[in-house]
Amino acid sequence: MNISKKISVGVLGATGSVGQKFISLLQNHPFFELKEIAASDRSAGKKYSDAVNWILSDSLPESVANMVVKSCTDKFESKLLFSAMDASVAGEIETELAGRGHFIASNSKNHRWDADVPLLVPEVNADHLGLVKTQNYNGGGIVTNPNCSTIGLVLALKPILDNFGIEQLNVVTMQALSGAGYPGVSSLDIIDNVVPFIGGEEEKLETEPKKIFGKFAGIAIELAEMKISAQTNRVSVIDGHLETVQIKLRDKASVKDILEVWSRFKAEPQDFDLPFAPKQPIHYFTEHKYPQPRLHRNLDKGMACATGRLRHCNLFDYKFVVLSHNTVRGAAGGSILCAEMMVAKGMI
Repeated sequence: MNISKKISVGVLGATGSVGQKFISLLQNHPFFELKEIAASDRSAGKKYSDAVNWILSDSLPESVANMVVKSCTDKFESKLLFSAMDASVAGEIETELAGRGHFIASNSKNHRWDADVPLLVPEVNADHLGLVKTQNYNGGGIVTNPNCSTIGLVLALKPILDNFGIEQLNVVTMQALSGAGYPGVSSLDIIDNVVPFIGGEEEKLETEPKKIFGKFAGIAIELAEMKISAQTNRVSVIDGHLETVQIKLRDKASVKDILEVWSRFKAEPQDFDLPFAPKQPIHYFTEHKYPQPRLHRNLDKGMACATGRLRHCNLFDYKFVVLSHNTVRGAAGGSILCAEMMVAKGMI
C-alpha cells in the first residue's frame, strides 16, 4: 500500500524509553513524518538533545535532535499523535487531545478498558476499529494497543482460536528488563536472580485477551468466554518476552493441524502490505531449544512472534512456547501498526 503524501505525526512522552523507540522506528517511515515531540513540563522548551537521556543503541536522529520539545498539553498541528506517556498523566491528556480532534495511538494503559476504545492487535481484531465511530471526541479518537506480554500471546492463539476454539489457557511469562522502563529494575535485584512478580501484569494477561478476542457488536465488545490463569516473572534479558503456554481446545486438533494454521496465518495488515506488518506473523521453530530472546526477538522487523516446542500436555491438550519483542511489537511498533491500519481503512 502506498500513500500520496506523508502524514504529519507527533510523539507524546518522547523522552522516555518507549517514546525514544517511537522516534527511532518512525525515521523514514513511508506513511508518517515526525513533526512534533512532547514531554513533561520540565523538558518543554528545550532542544530534544538537551532534554533526553538517549538510551537506544542506534544514534539519536539528527532530524529530531534540534526539535524543540513541547508540553503534552500544548497545541499540536499533527492530526495523529503517538502516546508513550506515563500512566499517571496519560488518561486525562489523551482524552483532552482526542477532544480537540486528534487521533491518539496509545501505548499507555489508561483507556484500554474504555467500552468504546479498541484494544487493538491488527492481525487479530481489526474490526474493533469500528468502535472509534462510537466515540464522542469531536472528530478525534483513541486507539490503544494491549500490554506487551499480551500481544505475542494473542498472535499465537488467534489461528488456534479461530479453527479449534480455546476453552482454557495457562500462561507463565519470563519478561525482559526493558518492559520495566528506564532505569527499570535495580541490578542488585535482577543479576543472578529472577523476580517472580510484576505489578498488574497477571491481571492484564488474564483479562485483555477476552476483550481482544471478543465479538464487535456494533457499539460494544462482547467479551470472549475463556478461562485464563497467568503467572509473570522478570528475568535478566534486555528485550524479548518468552512465555510458556498451555491450552485446552474446544474441538480436537492434531499437532499437524496447529502447525498448519500457524504457517498459513495472515490477516488484514498482510493483505494491505502495511510497512510494519510482518510478512509472516508466526514463525515456528522445530529445534528443541528455540525460540530464544537473543536469537529470535528481531524476526521480521521485531514485529513477528516466534513459537516452538508444540507438544501434548498431560493436564491440558497442548503446550508450547511463544516469544515476541516487547518494545517493538509489544509497544512502539505495535502502536505504529495500529495507526497504519487506521490509514489503510481511511480513518486518517
